[in-house]
Amino acid sequence: MNTDPDDGWSLIVPLKPLARAKSRLAAATGAQLRPRFALAFAQDTVAAALECGRVRDVAVVTDDPVAAAALAALGARVVPDSPAAGLNAALAHGARTVRESRPDAWVAALNADLPALRPGELARVLHAAGKFPRTFLADAAEIGTTFLSAGPGVELAPAFGGASRRRHLSSGAVEIRLTGVDSVRRDVDTGEDLAAALALGVGPRTAAHRYLTAG
Repeated sequence: MNTDPDDGWSLIVPLKPLARAKSRLAAATGAQLRPRFALAFAQDTVAAALECGRVRDVAVVTDDPVAAAALAALGARVVPDSPAAGLNAALAHGARTVRESRPDAWVAALNADLPALRPGELARVLHAAGKFPRTFLADAAEIGTTFLSAGPGVELAPAFGGASRRRHLSSGAVEIRLTGVDSVRRDVDTGEDLAAALALGVGPRTAAHRYLTAG
């Protein structure tokens, strides 16, 4: 069994079909531009994750052909969302798919809407996560979750959505409490979230669209 996370983490990034992604963002971007922002967020997230030295590979679980092509071009592995049963089923499926070829993989779910993600900050989170069988990182609001990890032989058991911080804590996952990892916690659901991410400094694809926001 591989008990060394330095062998490299496999990240699972879930992405809804772009036509349905980031619905709450429409007030800031407009309904027509919202899918473009959703894709830009995912591209910047995946690109930053792949630049992290602790990351071995990134598996994107999606059935969106446009997103699949764009993220595969960055170097991600695309896993079809065959369960088609929502976010948590997609993440569990992604983890199982990774472990079919690497049974002892250290795996982690990572939100697709982290456009300010910094590879160095993600490396710090992964280093902390490698000390425990299962961990999670709360979002900036400390209500949801942006990261959930599982070591070899441990089920990911995702419980994302809404007040997931409480659910992951109750499930026995250790909460990662680090300062200076704001980019890993800054998910984007609303115009206010987007403004906060822009203030942190977003990746190039999101930055290219910032002038298109309604605000």
